[in-house]
Amino acid sequence: MRTRTLGRTGPAVSALGLGLMGMSDLYGPADETESVATVHAALDAGVTLLDTGDFYGMGHNELLLRDALRGRDRDQVVISVKFGALRGPDGSWLGYDSRPEAVRTFLAYSLRRLGTDHVDVYRPARLDPAVPIEDQVGALAELVQAGYIRHIGLSEVGAETLRRAAAVHPISDLQIEYSLLSRGIEAEILPVARELGIGVTAYGVLSRGLLSGHWTPSRELAAGDFRSHSPRFQGENLERNLALTEALGKIAAAKGVTTAQLAIAWVAAQGDDIVPLVGARTRARLAESLGTADVELSGADLAEIEAAVPAGAAAGGRYAAAQLDHLDSEK
Repeated sequence: MRTRTLGRTGPAVSALGLGLMGMSDLYGPADETESVATVHAALDAGVTLLDTGDFYGMGHNELLLRDALRGRDRDQVVISVKFGALRGPDGSWLGYDSRPEAVRTFLAYSLRRLGTDHVDVYRPARLDPAVPIEDQVGALAELVQAGYIRHIGLSEVGAETLRRAAAVHPISDLQIEYSLLSRGIEAEILPVARELGIGVTAYGVLSRGLLSGHWTPSRELAAGDFRSHSPRFQGENLERNLALTEALGKIAAAKGVTTAQLAIAWVAAQGDDIVPLVGARTRARLAESLGTADVELSGADLAEIEAAVPAGAAAGGRYAAAQLDHLDSEK
């Protein structure tokens, strides 16, 4: 497994990270035994970056990760945790809280659930509009000084917020959606991140499964699956997006790789400062994603891919309108 560094100041991590969200939440039921086995398989393959959130399954995801890491060398793993999303007992979303006292409280609970004395990268899940970013980062900087977190990350924030945050304390990386179907960061956010020496951990590299090559229009979604109300999975939008995936699949077949591998490889090829996060929930899907390491894309390959799936070609927004309102990166 090759490695990349999260920005100028962040840790060295595997060139591919594993996102654990789907093992606990938002994509329908998951098998806990298989989830733990998948984390083990990732670790055995050299994956060191594991991404979770304290609100994934209301703490379940962190507890699952603790179980998966039992007996493993903690110092060989980079744990990235998102915090701040408020949820009700029914799973509903209630807003975000990044007040300094809340930050310290969230971290205390995460450390206990994870069974560790520090988090490697700690980041607010979304920008809390009620708290200046300087105050949020300032509180995190105090936790860095105290040794409870190693690096500060951000998630789904815009270019101006990145500048303000970096003026307070070095930011290791920005976690943000980036794929062939979601390229909004390219105009302003990515250039500013590079100017400031901030890496990118890219989630949604398969666009929630649309670019996996495994999605079918007839697929039935479980209750609570995020995709049941995602605009890109509805009606004509889904048909148009799957047509783009089919075009990508033809290029992949000609190269002797899978559609998913080509989509992930495209993200990885956009720069050494970008680390794709894959949301594999099973060992089989993980093995497919790990095969990306053997995919090399030439300039001609990249041109052919972008001709098949041009920027802006996706039908529908990446989130419903109400959720987009919470994204500083979309303002």
